[in-house]
Amino acid sequence: MSKQDGSNRLVSGPGIDDTTATIMHVDLDAFFASASLLARPDLVGRPVVIGHDSSRSVVTAATYEARKYGVYSAMPMARALRLCPSAVILEPDFALYSRLSTRVMGILDETSPDVERLGIDEAFVGIAGLRRLAGGANRIGPALRARITAETGLVASVGAASTKYVAKLASSRAKPDGMLVVPDERVIEFLHPQPVSALWGVGPKQQERLARYGLHTIADVAHTSQERLSSWFGEATGRHLADLAWGRDPRAVAERGHEQSFGHNHTFFRDVTEQTELQGEILRLATGVGRRLRDASVQARTVTLTVRFHDFRTITRSRTLPEATDVTRVIVETAWSLLDALGTLPPVRLLGVRASSVQEAGDHGLLWDDTETWGSAERAMDAVHDRFGAATVVPASMLRRERKRDDTGPSGGDRPAPRHAHDRLTAYLSIQHDASSTRSPSLNEEPP
Repeated sequence: MSKQDGSNRLVSGPGIDDTTATIMHVDLDAFFASASLLARPDLVGRPVVIGHDSSRSVVTAATYEARKYGVYSAMPMARALRLCPSAVILEPDFALYSRLSTRVMGILDETSPDVERLGIDEAFVGIAGLRRLAGGANRIGPALRARITAETGLVASVGAASTKYVAKLASSRAKPDGMLVVPDERVIEFLHPQPVSALWGVGPKQQERLARYGLHTIADVAHTSQERLSSWFGEATGRHLADLAWGRDPRAVAERGHEQSFGHNHTFFRDVTEQTELQGEILRLATGVGRRLRDASVQARTVTLTVRFHDFRTITRSRTLPEATDVTRVIVETAWSLLDALGTLPPVRLLGVRASSVQEAGDHGLLWDDTETWGSAERAMDAVHDRFGAATVVPASMLRRERKRDDTGPSGGDRPAPRHAHDRLTAYLSIQHDASSTRSPSLNEEPP
């Protein structure tokens, strides 16, 4: 969910030249919140927060009324309620969200053969080949928005331009309930006054780093030589910043298949009640999920935890991340927080971890992402596994778990597993660090 609250909304009129606007970005406004309000029309216009009504929960989504108080996704629910005491909390309904998303994506598929899904609530639509039969963005966009509202009750904002980057930025500026077409001759005029946070991949910490070099607006970046940008931030990042600052983005709309998900389940030999054992199993499952994402060169935005109890009652809890990831650490921490939010549990028979809302790796990655180092370490560990076998480098807590299974004597067993999730994750990450810093240079060695 974007932090956009509509305060800098910008829309275009029907007379603007749309000849060069061959790509549209369609984005459902505050999707989870808007979908939930379909069943609660009495709450329309009020600050509504989607999430579990618990101080240990986090915000899944928020209406624009709540965003004006500073409430946004992934924020602790307790903080959200401090910022907006009048907020109404609604439980998420992911089955409803999935049904509505499927219908909207079907409408897009019926509009154009070139549709690239970015997630559950947004997509690029190529319209270059539709002008002769259906007109340009000025005709297709409003008709598409009207149809989505008529058939689903949802509101979509649309941005149109000749590049994916500018089209996506335009839809963000058009929110809520608007459309913005940016012709080629007005791209620089549109881009340069905006803050550097509008550049694809620049988050709050990255914005601070740019500010240290006096770069506050996109114009500041554009008028800094690529050589200087590369000397400050590295060649790839410098080139990336320079291209975006001048509106250059060669990516075409690429059709993607139906959304995939990557998950693993485990049924325990005996019902489990200890929190540390549940955390250890989540660590093992999430490690497998992260590896599969990296192998497929994709990232996921939604992490789902499945818990089946001794009486076969099953619950699922999901969280949509601010940015897509393939980093095991992020998946583990998210699944652990979902487990923690459930509180005290009856005996558990089965656990499952699943990652969904999949997109190609790197499509929306943050520059200088805090998880980049861990991701590099995990890819190094993947290479070690491929070269020497999966048992060569494993999370420490998983190794202790396997040893406990094998120990049969009265004095068997290794040192006790860490009691807290932080300790367990620290042990896991220390193995990853060793994998990247110690084993990576030796990948050409023969196995001992």
